[in-house]
Amino acid sequence: MKFRVIEAHRSEYPEPITFAKGAPLSIGERYDGEEGWDNWYWCSTAGQSAGWVPGQVIERLGDDQGIALEDYCARELEVQAGDCLVGGRQLNGWVWCSKGRASGWVPLQVLQVI
Repeated sequence: MKFRVIEAHRSEYPEPITFAKGAPLSIGERYDGEEGWDNWYWCSTAGQSAGWVPGQVIERLGDDQGIALEDYCARELEVQAGDCLVGGRQLNGWVWCSKGRASGWVPLQVLQVI
């Protein structure tokens, strides 16, 4: 699917959490913001900065522990209004997008389908 960016987006996380399928995860708070981004959890894993992870990639092993169901990277794509992107997977209000050789998550609210 193709998108046009209608509002700039800048990442607040320069070192995104990245892990492979099967990685052990410590699961923290659930995201509770006004944006409507449901089912995101603050997680950490050995050797990584903590970050937001979609619930769909977590197999819970208890209240605060789990394992990764798939490879995941929380990298956000920085975009400007007017940029054209190719979007793929959508999860909880975010879309994995590509712009040239760069790729990452972009909030759906700053995108318009073209």
